[in-house]
Amino acid sequence: MSVKEKILQQLAENPVIIYMKGVPSAPECGFSAKTVGILNETKIPYAYVNVLQSPFIREKLPSISKWPTFPQVFIKGELIGGADIVEAMYKEGTLLPLLQATVQPAESADASQTITHSEVEALILAAYPGATIGIEGAGCDLNITVVSELFADQPMIKQHQGVMATLSAPLASGRLHAVTLKTHTPEAWAAQQPAANPGLLQIQI
Repeated sequence: MSVKEKILQQLAENPVIIYMKGVPSAPECGFSAKTVGILNETKIPYAYVNVLQSPFIREKLPSISKWPTFPQVFIKGELIGGADIVEAMYKEGTLLPLLQATVQPAESADASQTITHSEVEALILAAYPGATIGIEGAGCDLNITVVSELFADQPMIKQHQGVMATLSAPLASGRLHAVTLKTHTPEAWAAQQPAANPGLLQIQI
């Protein structure tokens, strides 16, 4: 198994995981100590990897997460960020619902309680008016694409955090269980679309 495959396996098998320097009982840097302190306050179970004892993971993870420093916290395979972002989300009240959703019993959200696409769209539009939103999937697992001018000059992780914050209530209640999220500015979205087929030009002879 390659290092990348090992990391992806860890992310898939652990709803909450922190890649840190040291271990939770003995962090070896101030940022790791701050982050595990916050995670411990939430009382939500989490896994950890000591990157000081896993040099290959320490070297490879930043190229996967697009985040250069440690610690790195992932929830359901999505990078949340490092110490400062985790602390800010905790103080804002947006971190705990995301963590609570990882331990929400699946049976708590039956078909009658499952959030609808229109409800998801309304929640996102309240924070991102004028956005173009695409939603695929059924039940509690959705693939969501959001295109908004408000993403301009924001790194992708900030874009994702903003959208996920709008969905914190249904995630905490279990009406929404898992989200695969893609965010784009209108310019970036347009650049990804295939060029229009000009068709064939009929030549008169």
